[in-house]
Amino acid sequence: MTARNCILIGAPVQDGAGRLGCDMGPSAYRAAGLRETLAELGLAVEDRGNLAPAPFRNLSHPNPAIRNLAAFDAWTRALDEAAFAASGAGLPIFLGGDHSLSAGTVAGMARRARHEGREFFVLWLDSHPDFHTLETTTSGNLHGVPMAYVTGLPGFGDVLPAPAAPVRPENVCMIGIRSVDPAERRALAGTGVFVCDMRAIDENGIAVLLRRFLDRVEAVDGMIHVSLDVDFLDPAIAPGVGTTVPGGATFREAHLAMEMLHDSGRVSSLDLVELNPFLDERGRTALLMADLAASLMGRKILDRPTRSY
Repeated sequence: MTARNCILIGAPVQDGAGRLGCDMGPSAYRAAGLRETLAELGLAVEDRGNLAPAPFRNLSHPNPAIRNLAAFDAWTRALDEAAFAASGAGLPIFLGGDHSLSAGTVAGMARRARHEGREFFVLWLDSHPDFHTLETTTSGNLHGVPMAYVTGLPGFGDVLPAPAAPVRPENVCMIGIRSVDPAERRALAGTGVFVCDMRAIDENGIAVLLRRFLDRVEAVDGMIHVSLDVDFLDPAIAPGVGTTVPGGATFREAHLAMEMLHDSGRVSSLDLVELNPFLDERGRTALLMADLAASLMGRKILDRPTRSY
């Protein structure tokens, strides 16, 4: 890892999702013992509490489907600043919150990479590419737009400020994809984003696909922001999410990915997103996500405590 100091930042964002509950995510991760688990690994852990959004601006967009645009903008600006600041002191772990928060965390980490003269990469572990723009979204749920925003895709107009350091699409790897809207498919075509859907995982294995990405990061001494969505996982093992899509990553596939990321020493920041404790079963999804974060930070599967549900 690039740091032995972890900084926990709660981001109780639910304005980008289609249902309530994600704002309880930060509390669930804390109740699952994330801080204590990381401390047991010998890491210094600082919990900076929950972030608040920046002041709201009066914003509108011609797309009538869009909801909570001012909140999305306010959270994006606050998280951009928080990510840039925290990454100067350690490895920030953002406790979400719906996936709209990544518009801010990725933008802030991209600025940090530019500040340090490093090549910046994003590993997007999700069932959805979240590659809609404000013009193409039909649901109006803005947790579906962060990757389009941070890669500088047209379609945000003058409504939102452009990211200060847009992410190069060819530096984005998406693994676990299995639910893509037609507009997102068209937008992804020709961008250079490395998209690994579940069929690719079935045919090749997750290790082969992730290794291709990590080798490219290694070749240019890059740094990685990992954005881990609960629905990357199969809902049979992670039911606490409002966007369940069958056929997701297994327990061992997810842990293997985290272990490989730790071994790479390239991870600079982490999002834990889309946990909805209201939909969870006795905290099992929160516990699993905390376990995955621990694997990312160096805990091997044989060290994982046995749990009963």
